[in-house]
Amino acid sequence: MKRLRLPHKRSARLLAVLITAAGVVLLLLLRGPDWPRVGQAFTDVSWQWVFAALALNIISVLMRVLCWWAILVPALAERQLRFLSVLSSFAAGLIANAILPGRGGELARVAVLHHKLKNRQGLWSILIGTVVAYRLLDLIPAVAIAVWVVLAAPLPAWAFSSLISVIALGAALFLAGIAIARRDDPGLDAKLGPLRRAVAFARHGLAALRSPGSGAYAAAWQTLGWLCQLLAVWTGMRAFNINVPLSAAGLVLVLMNIALILPLWTGNIGLLQAAIAIPLIGYGISYSRGFAFGIGLQVIEASVGIGYGLVFLTREGIGFAALRESRRAAASRSPNGKAGGEPPARPEN
Repeated sequence: MKRLRLPHKRSARLLAVLITAAGVVLLLLLRGPDWPRVGQAFTDVSWQWVFAALALNIISVLMRVLCWWAILVPALAERQLRFLSVLSSFAAGLIANAILPGRGGELARVAVLHHKLKNRQGLWSILIGTVVAYRLLDLIPAVAIAVWVVLAAPLPAWAFSSLISVIALGAALFLAGIAIARRDDPGLDAKLGPLRRAVAFARHGLAALRSPGSGAYAAAWQTLGWLCQLLAVWTGMRAFNINVPLSAAGLVLVLMNIALILPLWTGNIGLLQAAIAIPLIGYGISYSRGFAFGIGLQVIEASVGIGYGLVFLTREGIGFAALRESRRAAASRSPNGKAGGEPPARPEN
């Protein structure tokens, strides 16, 4: 008698995602918005506001690239790191996040930048450390906007509790990251195991967090990026004739990012629109119009990410298959890597 073979982990994950997505689609069809009204909302779109939202999203991406660049320079101790190299790597991450499920874009941008830089010991771990530093600095404007929304916007109980949780968790993660970054560096002992060496190299990626000046400089770019995205959400609302205070756009922005923390499928389509539409009901906006705005906002943001990605993937001569493989290679690569060369000098505080 033949033994039953368990499905491959990847196949099981894919099956779980497909079942979840099918359930969401079925729920949207049965209990979703009034679809004729959703369609009607698109006939009333003001295109000048759509173009304004697109422009603000493009600027927001540039601000975030400047933030990562400001983190990379002290981490790699490489003053000649070209902005276009960072931009093309970041763009690869944007398109990976737009078309692939999960947070594969983080690994994709690390893989592309690793390919562009000369090999050195622990480079993979260092670059991953810079992504961690980037996300920690992301918490500063996110928490600030959440605090502002709690103080300025009328919130239902569930939104209030969600934002308080975001504020507390974000502050705790940021303080923990700063504490880890500022711990004394034990150095790279040959006796260290692969995991401890990877952690030691990753701490080089947190170099910007050890220097108040570098950290503030990078955080300023990140904050400007969030400000541009906040204005993009507000102008997107105007495009769909949703005339609400700026604080409502802040609420939508924070809840939208919460809905994207764990993307179960590409873009969390459906779940994201519900997260945007539900809080707008408190401002007198129908669920159908809010849902339509959620679709439009996701299309605007995805088009910017895909547009950046296509331009720079074409420039680098990288195809979608290569991008997918680079993400898999980054995920499966050993912690300490095999690259040769000397580790970068520890940047001065």
